[in-house]
Amino acid sequence: MLRKILGSVREYKKLSIATPILEAMEVAMECVIPFLIARLVNEIKAGCGMAVILRYGGLLALMALLSLLFGGLAGVSCARASCGLARNLRRDLFYSVQRFSFENIDRFLTSSLVTRMTTDVTNVQNAYMMLIRTAVRAPMMLIFAFAMAFIMGGRMAWIFLFVVPFLAVGLGWVIYKTMPLFRKVFKKYDRLNASIQENVKAMRVVKSFVREDYEQQKFDAAAEDVRADFTRAERILALNGPLMQFCIYAVMVFVLSFGSYTIITSRGLKLDVGQFSALLTYSFMMLNSLMMVSMVFVTIVMAAESGKRIAEVLDEESTLVNPENPVYDVADGSIDFERVSFKYSRKAGGMALEGIDLHIQSGETIGIIGGTGSSKSSLIQLISRLYDATEGTVKVGGRDVRAYDLDSLRNQVAVVLQKNILFSGTIKENLRWGNKDASDEELVQACRLACADEFITQFPDGYDTYIEQGGTNVSGGQKQRLCIARALLKKPKVLILDDSTSAVDTRTDARIRSALREYIPETTKIIIAQRTASVQDADRIIVMDGGRIDAIGTHAELMAGNDIYREIYTSQNKAGD
Repeated sequence: MLRKILGSVREYKKLSIATPILEAMEVAMECVIPFLIARLVNEIKAGCGMAVILRYGGLLALMALLSLLFGGLAGVSCARASCGLARNLRRDLFYSVQRFSFENIDRFLTSSLVTRMTTDVTNVQNAYMMLIRTAVRAPMMLIFAFAMAFIMGGRMAWIFLFVVPFLAVGLGWVIYKTMPLFRKVFKKYDRLNASIQENVKAMRVVKSFVREDYEQQKFDAAAEDVRADFTRAERILALNGPLMQFCIYAVMVFVLSFGSYTIITSRGLKLDVGQFSALLTYSFMMLNSLMMVSMVFVTIVMAAESGKRIAEVLDEESTLVNPENPVYDVADGSIDFERVSFKYSRKAGGMALEGIDLHIQSGETIGIIGGTGSSKSSLIQLISRLYDATEGTVKVGGRDVRAYDLDSLRNQVAVVLQKNILFSGTIKENLRWGNKDASDEELVQACRLACADEFITQFPDGYDTYIEQGGTNVSGGQKQRLCIARALLKKPKVLILDDSTSAVDTRTDARIRSALREYIPETTKIIIAQRTASVQDADRIIVMDGGRIDAIGTHAELMAGNDIYREIYTSQNKAGD
């Protein structure tokens, strides 16, 4: 986990190394100052002149300025290094998610990924900032201050060695108790974010069913769950403070009482006033360092679980990878399924697709129809290699899809999925997702084929109309047509429409299919639909049932010989006879 996270430091290595060096120099300056003050006190006691006082004063001012300079530089380098690490971590997480296959994405909740990129990265950033600065400063201060205290105070400095084991036991117990709680609370954070995401995304449904109270109660329950676990963890961590305070006051009582006793009984021979004042200063330094160690400890305990969650995403290997020598050219739009079976995960009990043998010629128009859950979408997702077949082989252009470069394959197999997504930006910007170099004329032509031009030109800003996030300012049918136009701009060899005209009227649906037939005759077209009207003029129609191909044929052939197709057609057209 540490190796993965530290791998994101990259260009901030020099700053990360400079910070502890600057901190060490700051600590050295701070530790020399009490020593000089003790010397000055003894000089004044011995009756020194103003020249000596001025010399010591100048040295003390120089040490203070150097300490301030080194501390300021350490703060700047620490801030830049820790913020740089956070930026690189978020970048690496985002890039990792971009490489994920659908199978990988299925393993992580969207809300969990958002939490890992925000809350978890912030926790790691805070911990890293503490590690390269405070976690270096505090132990160095302890070592330097203890050495100087031993020089100035002799045997009295050994009191600090008795305090450390006591603290270690207490902190170890806190770690043992809090780590499981933080592990639980971050998972509950995921569920809390999921509740917020779901509510915002489904706001229209919530309001139309007047379920705001229910959603509020659900959110309150999730928030209360997080609060309860965090309270338990923080309550245990809060013991850290009293433990430190006890040690601090115990040491101070010992140093004050035993130091005073030594000065009085030895008449200043074993310990003079200057040494005693320096010893008190070093005591404060050491105890302050212990408090800083405590703060570092709390931050690291919280960040440890966050680091594991980040490493889980970074360690996740995509189940879809390019071959060593990929093929970049797709010969044509022919598609072959050879004894293909598929399930979404290794743990799945049964196959989503089983025993699929199918051969489609380049340029054919294929309709796919079947009941809900018949695995129509599962079938087409194997063509563009959104998933890999569990058994058997899927070929495009006569080659196994696993032999192709992924980007090259997907550029030639355009898929308009069931869930049509538009991004915030103008219509032109959305369309150019299909081809970033497309000219305005090509945009218009694609939109005319998809019957989108007719409504775009009605907007005051035309193709420069701004689309809100998720396409909320256009209708479902308009969104579908824009997505079809976007796919056409890729000029693919295979075009798959996965129930992509369900929100348009039958007349517009027919016009789109007619335009596709006329303008891209060499492109293989696969149309998944719930309406028989959307597929009945296809070259062949595939009837799916329970993850298997039940029948293949033309509309007339299936009406004559397939019960499932005939039943669907009859129910939709109310033609009982």
